[in-house]
Amino acid sequence: MKFVLVSGASSCGLLLKTLGLKVTAIKIDPYINVDAGTMNPKEHGECFVLHDGGETDLDLGNYERYLGVDLARDNNITTGKVYQQVIENERKGKYLGRTVQVVPHVIDAIIDTINRVSRVPVDKSGEEPDVCIIELGGTVGDIESMPFVEALTQLRHRAGKNNFINIHVSYVPVVNGEQKTKPTQHAVKSVRSAGLIPDLIACRCEKPLEQGTINKVASSCQVEVNQVLAVRDMPTIYQVPLLLEEQGLLRELKETLKLDDVKLSPARVSQGQEVWAKWQKIVPLGYAETVDIVLVGKYVELHDAYLSVIKALEHSAMRCGRKLNLIWVDSEHLEEKTQKEDPTKYHKAWHDVCVAKGILVPGGFGHRGTEGMIRAAQWAREQKTPFLGVCLGMQVAVIEAARNLCELKDATSEEFDANAEHRVIIFMPEGSKEKLGGTMRLGTRSTHFQPGSEFSKLRALYGEATTIEERHRHRYEVNPDYIEKLEQSGLIFIGKDDSGERMEVVEIKDHPYYVGVQYHPEYTSRVLDPSRPFLGFVAAAIGCLDQITKEILQDAGFANGSINGAHF
Repeated sequence: MKFVLVSGASSCGLLLKTLGLKVTAIKIDPYINVDAGTMNPKEHGECFVLHDGGETDLDLGNYERYLGVDLARDNNITTGKVYQQVIENERKGKYLGRTVQVVPHVIDAIIDTINRVSRVPVDKSGEEPDVCIIELGGTVGDIESMPFVEALTQLRHRAGKNNFINIHVSYVPVVNGEQKTKPTQHAVKSVRSAGLIPDLIACRCEKPLEQGTINKVASSCQVEVNQVLAVRDMPTIYQVPLLLEEQGLLRELKETLKLDDVKLSPARVSQGQEVWAKWQKIVPLGYAETVDIVLVGKYVELHDAYLSVIKALEHSAMRCGRKLNLIWVDSEHLEEKTQKEDPTKYHKAWHDVCVAKGILVPGGFGHRGTEGMIRAAQWAREQKTPFLGVCLGMQVAVIEAARNLCELKDATSEEFDANAEHRVIIFMPEGSKEKLGGTMRLGTRSTHFQPGSEFSKLRALYGEATTIEERHRHRYEVNPDYIEKLEQSGLIFIGKDDSGERMEVVEIKDHPYYVGVQYHPEYTSRVLDPSRPFLGFVAAAIGCLDQITKEILQDAGFANGSINGAHF
């Protein structure tokens, strides 16, 4: 096993994959939380859900998007998980009465976890990975990071020569026009004193590094000039792999890790070359035209709270040959309360919603701001503006239809009002209101398209599959008692779970694109393979949905991109 220790390694992993190597990733978070499931998105950013239901740091999503792999909950190591494991082992008597200490027991638990997880297959080949990317979060020098730093220092020794490389990422600021290397010098000194010796130094900078700056970093940090990478700001993050390849990162990795000695089949090499060719084709320098999408959300102050949603929109826009112009609207600003308290914010928010080519309502929790979401869903439905509702977004679309189409004026969610007469959204029976962590409906679940859904634009985007697999994260669901009345009003539930009782997908037939999904399709969107609900949404906003659908159906084996003439 080859190990690459780095902070921010998605691009590095992609370059390794272009060689035909099988790449996995591990993210280390020193916080004491067992996972990220109960963390506030406004503080910590998005909670990313893996296929096995693991609730993890958003960086795991970056690895999946770049590498095209499916990671599991064990690929995210936290202090909480490690200590939980060690304490459980102590309670079971596995330490045979010895005093349990950070060294060696906690350190060994970390190393054993890395060695075990790094060998778990993560792609369709089902084979053990060749390289494991390890990203150490937090700050070197902090108390909570110390056990992990010691464990990685020992791992380097155990892995042996040519099996471990440490890439240190540092920022080179520009002060009064001069590139300053002191922060990098001090950072490298700090990690060296902790035992982590950098083999490569990736210098992030706003503009290309001057040769004098590169020479200074090399001499002061005891590395060769070719071991200093200048990672300047690029128009999009998707161009960073192209820059790193140009900077010679792949050459350094091959030389240090002796990657040429890894035996690869011609098929693997060909697959790697194909990935790189596709990446270079779909990530050009820029697109001349844009598409305006408005995101109506609860946590818009911190954009990272919707990171996977943003990426899914970007992937879809690139697939359609456009640049995404994402307009952020706080859902509370669309409510009557804001109209009275701050008319300027109210009218600005509604202007953005009215002129947008597409309206997206993402997931969230709690009552705050949901009335604004409901009003946005109503506007999209009545004005024939392409609409996509995800999780909570689907639920507010159902509430809006219940109120305005079914004339159930007080229709709401049990989450918002547990005593309301018409609770069209209810708490799932298997959920827990006392224990929050890990008790939602999580992970990959099946959705079955129902008979009579052949009209569906979304079903066609899935290549007319009868069953799809998508990831979930929710506690509430559509109340089955109201399904018949809602469908009579024109809101058709075209996708249901295995039991046929839980609603997964809703769509309006006579609308350019009005789709709600209970699952989170953004979690499985990839740079080279955009999420189907997001792709359809963006394509409808641009006006090229028919063409995109036709291409998907042709790829799925339908002649001329049609099914009995139903679509084209």
